[in-house]
Amino acid sequence: MRDKEKLLSFDSKLRFIFSHSALKEGWDNPNVFQICALKEAGNSENKRRQEIGRGLRLCVNQEGERIYGFETNTLTVMATESYATYVDNLQKEIESDTGIKFGILESHSFNNVVMSIDSDEVNYLGQEKSEQLYDYLILKGYIDTRGKVQDFLRIAIKENNVELPEEFTESEHVEKQILNHLKDAAGKLQIKNQDDRERVKVNKRILHSPEFKELWERVKYKTTFAVDFDSDSLVKECIRALDDRLKITRGKLHYTRVKVAMNIGGLQVSEDPTTYSENVNDEVEVLPDIVSYLQNETQLTRKSIVKILTGTNKLPYFKINPQKFIEGCIEIINEQMRLHIIDGIQYKKIGDTEYYNQELFENEELFGYLKSNLKESKKSPYDYVIYDSNVESKLATDFENSDNISVYAKLPNWFKIDTPLGTYNPDWAILWTDGDDEKLYFVVESKGTTLFGDLRPKEQAKIKCGIKHFKEIGSEMIVAESMEDVTNHALMR
Repeated sequence: MRDKEKLLSFDSKLRFIFSHSALKEGWDNPNVFQICALKEAGNSENKRRQEIGRGLRLCVNQEGERIYGFETNTLTVMATESYATYVDNLQKEIESDTGIKFGILESHSFNNVVMSIDSDEVNYLGQEKSEQLYDYLILKGYIDTRGKVQDFLRIAIKENNVELPEEFTESEHVEKQILNHLKDAAGKLQIKNQDDRERVKVNKRILHSPEFKELWERVKYKTTFAVDFDSDSLVKECIRALDDRLKITRGKLHYTRVKVAMNIGGLQVSEDPTTYSENVNDEVEVLPDIVSYLQNETQLTRKSIVKILTGTNKLPYFKINPQKFIEGCIEIINEQMRLHIIDGIQYKKIGDTEYYNQELFENEELFGYLKSNLKESKKSPYDYVIYDSNVESKLATDFENSDNISVYAKLPNWFKIDTPLGTYNPDWAILWTDGDDEKLYFVVESKGTTLFGDLRPKEQAKIKCGIKHFKEIGSEMIVAESMEDVTNHALMR
């Protein structure tokens, strides 16, 4: 890519670039506004993410200055239908990686609704009013007690019939902000046909068959783990992560003032509370003992913590917002510790009495929808397989049609493996039989790619833990994108 700067010039007659394997790491042209994928992205979500990411850079003008705003920075992707599935999976990945929950409102969700602007003073709705509105949404049935948006709200939004308390509708611009926030949280309306809802029943013929008992005997045992890791390497990764990801803003102070009177009935608030908020612009003069604090929360040595803090270029932000800085450090350091220790993790079988009982299959009540996530089954412990993606749907069909697979199971949610990153639930357990009646037992993790580098770091780490867990109990786990991957692995044994 010689003379890339010419692409930013109006003097260039070049309008289209046909690239082959170029829109990956290393491409840094900020002024990309359209991407047309002439080749199917396949099932590699990471490849799609990289390609789309090349068009999400903030554009620059002829002076090289960044231009902000959606009116200019809008990427148009001419995509195939498979991208619809990608968008759904991307949302699930964001939720899993960041802890962000889409479709969830909280009591503070409306704090920053702007009531008015007087000169340079911005008046916000505030916490108290936000809580009142939140409680109303619960009473109205728009959200549940956990803040999860209900279809009742989505239908009301679609019909332009959302009801709000009168005090929030007196100002048109306030009402509009609230409605826009509700629309953002509600997402798209998915109405499923109740007639398609099906109870998933146990297939006792398979569950109690000798073949399934053999399979379950190979995968049912529980383990515990111990870890060992290189502290110098961990320190370097923590520094890199802090430099790349730690974002610190100035603190805010929120004041609530009331008058309290004491009488025979006790302490009483004599008037409505008044609130006031402001930014903290001054640097903190007396700083907390950050080393001791981080040591208690991460269990690292003081020496390692000092190396991390003196190594990161974000340390000056400590004076701006000490609490936020410490919280960010704890989160990032603990995350890096969890990811880093996977290479040194060792699993140990607890014993012959600690395992997942086969009878648990009969204790779970499952439901699904025939046209969206159910696949009829003759070889698994249930009469239907509940699948979560197109990859799982295709694998379930291939398992049913394969003469080499006599029984298999979509591992239930209660089948979990402990890891430093939280519990891990693999996808499948299968019994493979070849022409010589040799039996092979596999646990299969179904992914849109078998290239380990295309998977997210946390996902990679959990799969590595799963592989070590099953190796300890005498089984084998593989990553498969298709039935062909399973077949190739079995034939190479």
